[in-house]
Amino acid sequence: MLGDPRTVRITGDDTAAVHRRADDVDAETGPGGAPDRPVPEAYVWCNLTSGNRSRALWLLLLPFMVVNLAHWMRPPAHEHTRLVRLYGLLVRLAGLTLTVLLVAAACEVALDLTAWQCAGTRACAERHTWLGFLSPALSHGGWWSLPGRRLALAALVPTALTVLLWYLSHRTWRAYESSEPLTRAPEAEHRPGPTALSRPGFWYGRRLVARLRAAHTAAGLLTVAAAVGTAAAREDRRPGGPPLLDALGWCLVAALVGGATAVVWVVCRRGRSEHRLDRALDAHLVRRLPLATLVLLGLTTVYAGWSRPGWHAAGRLPGDTTFGALALGQGLTVLALALVAALLHRAATEGEAAPEDGSGCDDGDDRATGAPGGAPEGGTAVPGAGAGASAAPGERAATAPDGHPAPHGRVALHGLGGPAVAMLACALGGVMSGGVAQRVADWLDGTQSSLDGPPALLTWQASVIPLVLLVLLALAALLGRATWRRARAERAEVRRDYGIADDGDPGRTGTIARARAMAPLTDRAPLLVGVTAVSTLLLGAGAIAGALATGRTPSGATEGAYPFVHGAAQTAQALGSWLVGLGFLLFVTWGRRAYKDPSARRTIGILWDVGTFWPRAAHPFAPPCYAERAVPDLTWRMATWTRATGGRLVISGHSQGSVLAAAAAWQLEPRDRARVGLLTYGSPLERLYGRWFPAHFGPAALSALHRDVDCWRNLYRLTDPIGGPVRLPGDCGPAVDRAPLKDPLEYGRTARHPLPAPLLGHSDYQADPAFAEERALLLGRLLPLPEPRQPGAS
Repeated sequence: MLGDPRTVRITGDDTAAVHRRADDVDAETGPGGAPDRPVPEAYVWCNLTSGNRSRALWLLLLPFMVVNLAHWMRPPAHEHTRLVRLYGLLVRLAGLTLTVLLVAAACEVALDLTAWQCAGTRACAERHTWLGFLSPALSHGGWWSLPGRRLALAALVPTALTVLLWYLSHRTWRAYESSEPLTRAPEAEHRPGPTALSRPGFWYGRRLVARLRAAHTAAGLLTVAAAVGTAAAREDRRPGGPPLLDALGWCLVAALVGGATAVVWVVCRRGRSEHRLDRALDAHLVRRLPLATLVLLGLTTVYAGWSRPGWHAAGRLPGDTTFGALALGQGLTVLALALVAALLHRAATEGEAAPEDGSGCDDGDDRATGAPGGAPEGGTAVPGAGAGASAAPGERAATAPDGHPAPHGRVALHGLGGPAVAMLACALGGVMSGGVAQRVADWLDGTQSSLDGPPALLTWQASVIPLVLLVLLALAALLGRATWRRARAERAEVRRDYGIADDGDPGRTGTIARARAMAPLTDRAPLLVGVTAVSTLLLGAGAIAGALATGRTPSGATEGAYPFVHGAAQTAQALGSWLVGLGFLLFVTWGRRAYKDPSARRTIGILWDVGTFWPRAAHPFAPPCYAERAVPDLTWRMATWTRATGGRLVISGHSQGSVLAAAAAWQLEPRDRARVGLLTYGSPLERLYGRWFPAHFGPAALSALHRDVDCWRNLYRLTDPIGGPVRLPGDCGPAVDRAPLKDPLEYGRTARHPLPAPLLGHSDYQADPAFAEERALLLGRLLPLPEPRQPGAS
């Protein structure tokens, strides 16, 4: 980033830090404490997303991360406070169901398949001798062989999983959510604004994450207690059962209901406090709620482990309806979320007016205008000239349009992006849970069919996976055909852009045309997400109906039907089970490789760049938000430098670094923000964030940012699948977006490029001469540094 192998860390730590070239360390020693020339700095934050090996474990938290993204995808209707709060509430409830689903899957594996079915079946226990002490037949009625005691012992597995999630969340909470932003005056609670990212407490969600962590930990422990206790309570309710234990069972059920009510109440409380730095913590709630549920779980295991003569394990645990209730609840929650999102989008669309001065280029000013442009990769900052941000790829949008779309014209899925992503999070959680259960059942039972296996719903859900994949393959074929046709049309554009009179080099022309045609596929992501979400919702509803109506697997439910129907059901069931198993193995393989290989961690870190940019507002067990460390870092550096030296700076950011740069600029005081120039390149600000997160990066927010900073220029390429134009309305568009950079720089061999120039796509923007040109223009646009004070001057 700095173009010099000799660098010095001037502030920060091994996780994230600001670096300078060794020759620039003492640049501020001049008169007045301000440098007499531009000084480049680099902010390096890659270790926040791909640093140590524990990041590989974040793959297990993928459904939590995805549902957390859905929280931030709501349409931009800030004045409809009640609908906005209802939207956040529904996403938090969807996140809570994912926690229960994960722990229920662990209970299914440890309690039902292992302790209840396999240990209670002689043939299975003989194949797995490590279960011999739990088997009534092999241990000759040993102390642990009673069903309740087997369940109590097996409950250690889901309990340990819940405690592990609590520990990871608590550790990352102390490392990330505890980085305080700059102290600023609180805002009015209902103060309207173009984006919430400018609020003083936006990047300080410490209180909410702690509260949600307590609720989700309690929910996990209550799930384990319910799995252990309900089996024993059902046994005690049979005719002739012990009255005392029956009464204790009803008391246990009442306590579980009370605990569940308390958890839902905590989750339903108001969400984030963004208008001020909320340093308070609900200490009693955070400590006592998980502790109380842990005590309840302990009492439940004692109750279940009590001797009950004549109690024998048979069939499955009485929890088959649990997964069906969770799936049904998730589907209804997503539908309610879609209704709220549609209302918000409709209100936002009806309330928008034609662009006025407040949302456009209100200066008619001398902001830097377009010259031919290039772009850097990485992202550097130059105090007095810039402070910097660098990042790995995010995502980008389409080629520059001839005109500018309406402010809400490019919102993903017409405002339904959040519900669609929430549906995908629920589906991902179901596939992961079902995959683990199916693989463990196959491992325990082999081909003997001596066990009843997992609940029928998990088999039904696996059976619809091939149908979802067929829909996606058909969509991929349509997109591939459209891309091929676009590549053919792009050939003429390539020849015109490079001034090729004849056909030129057909191979070179085709390569450039294909790169240009494939880059806009990123803009088709909403279609892909929407089709996947709708097909998952419909087929998932069919799976729930089939499982609840028959209580059998698809193959068993179609016995006696037409041979074609029965064969199709058998094929779907077998193929779905195989696909779930393959997905589970790939998942484990990727995680293992990421744990051992730093380059693989960096590749997976690209996924975390977007997924963990946002605070944990919906799920406390999601991977931590690195921006809650990175944005305060950048904001503190920019504010302290400008105030100490009286200078100006240009902050430049590549890809996700441009998003961090914009977020940091929003967090500055207005007087500091006006001393900043912004240079973005390969930026997904509009292409990804503006479309998927319109309430925070919509046209009004980006226009306000352009208005508040001193100057802003954006560089992009037509071959870049991630970065794109900012597309501000009115005259702001050309003032910010430079014409697309040529990629490659030269079509053929020239005196300056005697070897063929490569296609750079999303990388190496700084190699383009236009980057240095635009940075020089921004530095020249900024006001000069103040003159040093003369001795004796007043």
